Amino acid sequence: MARTPRELTPTETYRACDTAAFKFTTTVELPELTEIIGQARAVSSVAFGMGMDNDGYNIFAAGPTGTGKASTVYEFLSRQAALRPVPDDWIYVYNFVQPHRPNAIRLPAGKAKEFRKDMEKLVEDLQAAITHAFESEEYEKQKRAIAQQISALQEAKLSALGQKAEAQNFTMVHTPAGLAFAPKTPDGETMSREIYESLPPEEQQRIDQGLEALNEELQQVMRLVRQDERSGREAVRELDREVTTFAAKHLVDEMCERWCAVPEMVEYLNAVLADVLENADDFKKSEDETPVMFMGIPVSARQRGEGAFRKYKINVLVDNSAESGAPVITESNPVMQNLVGRVEHQAQFGALVTDFNMIKPGALHKANGGFLVLEARELLTKPYSWDALKRTLKTGEIRVEDIAQQMGFATTATLDPEPIPFKAKIVLIGEPFIYYLLYTQDPDFQELFKVKADFDTVVDRTPETEQLYARFMGHICRRRDLAPFSAEAVARVIEHCSRLVEDQRKMTTRFVDVVDLLTESSYWAQHDHKARGRATVRRADVQKAIEQRIYRSNQVEERVREAIADYILMVDTRGAVVGQVNGLSVSSIGDYAFGRPSRITATHRLGDGEVVDIEREVEMGGPIHSKGVLILAGYLGARYASDRPLSLSARLVFEQSYSGVEGDSASSAELYALLSSLADVPIQQRFAVTGSVNQRGQIQAIGGVNEKVEGYFAVCRASGLTGDQGVLIPAANVRNLMLSDKVRAAMAKGRFHIFPVSTVDQGISLLTGISAGTLGAKGTYPKGTINARVVDRLNFLAEKAREASRKGDGQESGRSTPADRRLD
Repeated sequence: MARTPRELTPTETYRACDTAAFKFTTTVELPELTEIIGQARAVSSVAFGMGMDNDGYNIFAAGPTGTGKASTVYEFLSRQAALRPVPDDWIYVYNFVQPHRPNAIRLPAGKAKEFRKDMEKLVEDLQAAITHAFESEEYEKQKRAIAQQISALQEAKLSALGQKAEAQNFTMVHTPAGLAFAPKTPDGETMSREIYESLPPEEQQRIDQGLEALNEELQQVMRLVRQDERSGREAVRELDREVTTFAAKHLVDEMCERWCAVPEMVEYLNAVLADVLENADDFKKSEDETPVMFMGIPVSARQRGEGAFRKYKINVLVDNSAESGAPVITESNPVMQNLVGRVEHQAQFGALVTDFNMIKPGALHKANGGFLVLEARELLTKPYSWDALKRTLKTGEIRVEDIAQQMGFATTATLDPEPIPFKAKIVLIGEPFIYYLLYTQDPDFQELFKVKADFDTVVDRTPETEQLYARFMGHICRRRDLAPFSAEAVARVIEHCSRLVEDQRKMTTRFVDVVDLLTESSYWAQHDHKARGRATVRRADVQKAIEQRIYRSNQVEERVREAIADYILMVDTRGAVVGQVNGLSVSSIGDYAFGRPSRITATHRLGDGEVVDIEREVEMGGPIHSKGVLILAGYLGARYASDRPLSLSARLVFEQSYSGVEGDSASSAELYALLSSLADVPIQQRFAVTGSVNQRGQIQAIGGVNEKVEGYFAVCRASGLTGDQGVLIPAANVRNLMLSDKVRAAMAKGRFHIFPVSTVDQGISLLTGISAGTLGAKGTYPKGTINARVVDRLNFLAEKAREASRKGDGQESGRSTPADRRLD
């Protein structure tokens, strides 16, 4: 015989927090929280990932939203990063060989800005020293000497040619077109054209031949003169180079000595010196401030000078001078440019121009040598960002890329900065489904993110954990400037944390919900007109915050209860009906869920063993609900018709159900209704039922047990508590009960009852008031019990099925065919 389930006491439906364990009056007295609550597995995984320097051991922090993944990871990384060395700085400098490919140089931490200041001072010193050198008297003297020497050489060559012409009775004259020769008259004057034309032809021919010979020799002399001019200019350039070297080399050498610890820096400074020697004119200060017109726009001498000196500037890409350990970087908008950096452009004279000074760093540059924390969902929804991150991790270098090139668009000429070596730990934060999606769909993910930090949503409710939660509340109150919480208020928050996870032995680790409750409780404490803004949050304030949050969301719930109270939605809480039971379900509306009873009815007739779920037939039932109904047929066949056909056709339905039905938590209620119909025994409508059932008749745990009990209690209270109403729940769900004060108060007065059941027999006995009956040694159930009545009904239906089958066979055998009649 099935054991009658005992009724639960109010204390079994709620685990209160013992305030005697709290040795404080308010949270002000509590020390700061240094531990991470309830995430030992995740913290261990993060610590392992941080300790692994091998490639691919990046971390994916997986857990539901609100569990504090980001804050926990950031806090833990910050602690560990403080113990690590500060990474190097990075700068971009001008590439004098390939200007479109700026060079990247690594510098010790904090030295990038220092080097930039040194370079700015060097340029200023070079400009002053070179200007001074070129304005010196010694330079002018040497320059004049070169000019005089070249002039003397030119004069000697031309003078010799002039003397030769004089000997041949020709003179050298200066014309607008240059030097030329003309014949002379006997008295030494230049011969005019009239005199020339009056000469005999033989004399004219002699003069022409003489002029031709002299002009050829003049051309040769002029070539020599131009060579002398070039030699003079070269001598001046060499002088300028010597002067510039004298003025600049010792300054650059001093810089090289100061930065000799960085080999790339010495190489760069030598390249700077070579470029300065080639462009010494840019360093000469000019007193001529007359603007130069460029494309119709005046450009001042200062602007020209700034443009010439831009290539000597230092682009400090990463500056870690303010860091005290390894950097921990978060990027809330991980578009590709914010990850790998970008090359900006500037409009000048109607065109877009750029240079190495306009290279901007990305999050990967800033996190180099430290840690980068990214939201997985944000990263995956940004085009090309995930591919850029994977490419960086696989190649071990950060390459500044143009997104237009990634998209295949034609781009203007731009820079191709030298890639920077990358060594940092990446931490992705996201929901578990994103982790599994990447793990199964992206082969690279398994190689690049080998560490999974699994964040839990619950933590064991122990005295130690309750103390940590109290310290957590104190921490939040201090950080958010909230009113401190009394010990009773802390206890109520802890109790609500168990309610949120529906488990007396657990508490939620969705700290976003806890913080919201603390904030709202502080608000109600400070806006209580009776207390005039108390300085301390009491238990009643926490309770009001919970009730007000429900009030803001439960309008639909109240309308449903009104419909039940007005009998628009038919739910009976009194009387007894055959084949009818009150099933309990949970309706979710956004962030709020509430329980509601529904009438479930069952009918049966002679059939072939089919149990029909009407919700499924009209495609209103989900697969889990349909599975639960199919289990009922398995239970009936195994228990009552293991050696004979199950000759019935049953129909089950949620009455007045106008939306989909999903879940198997009503399968026990459906079975009770079906057994009531078969046994022709009424079910007492004062009860409501929840729980799933398996093929062995065991009642299994379900979700939302608190909402379901409280939902039915609210309906009973609205129609008037009779003192015998109650709910049947699975025995396995007792630990999940954290019922409201109103339900527990009614239970304490004997006005409402909760019965935990483990088997179908226990449930049907309680619902009908008739024993279910235990199978005896002869394979029969005691007469009058529920099971005996069900067996009798099934035997009756089976006999009717056999009779129908015999009649059908007899009619078939007595029927003759036309061929038989012809034979007769």
